[in-house]
Amino acid sequence: MTISRRSLGLATLAGAATPVLAHAQSTAPWPQARPIRFVVPFAPGGTTDIIARILTGEMSRRLGQTILVDNRPGAGATLGTGQVAQAAADGYTLVLSVISAMVVGKVLYGDRVTWDPDRDFAHIATVMSTPYLILVRPDFPARTLDELVAVAKRDPNALSYGSSGIGSMPHLVMMRFQAAAGITMTHVPYRGAAQIATDIAGGVLPMMVDSLTGASANIRSGALRPLAHTWPERIPAFPDIPTFRELGFPDLVVDGWSGIAAPARTPRPILERLAAVTRESLEAPNVVRRYAETATAPGRLYLDDAQRYVREELAAWTPIIRASGASVD
Repeated sequence: MTISRRSLGLATLAGAATPVLAHAQSTAPWPQARPIRFVVPFAPGGTTDIIARILTGEMSRRLGQTILVDNRPGAGATLGTGQVAQAAADGYTLVLSVISAMVVGKVLYGDRVTWDPDRDFAHIATVMSTPYLILVRPDFPARTLDELVAVAKRDPNALSYGSSGIGSMPHLVMMRFQAAAGITMTHVPYRGAAQIATDIAGGVLPMMVDSLTGASANIRSGALRPLAHTWPERIPAFPDIPTFRELGFPDLVVDGWSGIAAPARTPRPILERLAAVTRESLEAPNVVRRYAETATAPGRLYLDDAQRYVREELAAWTPIIRASGASVD
């Protein structure tokens, strides 16, 4: 086999082009160099995960760059969150920042969480807000929260409930409720909320705690029956569901917020561009429609205000979580 001088020259040029192209990609201005990784610290399939995908899909279109959702569940959402804390601060790694990790997980896991929600993250925006609910199967004999308490008091071993994991906000909500009501139920932790609803439908469990974002479709279909929720006022889309506050639990008020965060020291111009794109995306008709379908309230805080909010939430919740006696051991 012979190789002509011309062919050799073309091969040499092709070989030289590869590092040149790689260098051009690596030095391209953000966000052109490569896709953005968006870590969701929950299992795929839950409604929070679905909404995150809808929102990042809209953001991707507006940025002109692919945003790849990477589900990293575990350890009360602190596992995936911690991975982003250690990532390069270059705008190519983001996380769905959630109260379960940034506030609850940080307190419950103690020294096992080596990152700080304020120091190690640049909070870009809050993007959704939702209450938590106690939900029972349709044929569950207790029709009200008072009746549920009565059943649990008659037999402390009679009832079990599912949550999206030890140290998750649904777990903490139920622990606070049990402490306030003076009852005990068995906790069955899952890696995500979607499977719990399936097991309730199959008779494996009688009840669960979930966000309204995750449970709204099952409430509307009648697959789950809500007993109470954690917002201070009734929900406009579900006005018949009572609040814990009005049922005699005034301190059981919880807002299940989520946001978008980047590693600390990410350049401010990148953060500002992401905040602007997030705001625009939250106002996009398809995102507004999806939020309405799940009765999810959009976030309204950006950059410094979002950073301050996370800091304040951590300060406010730390003594409450510690006083609740919740533990992941």
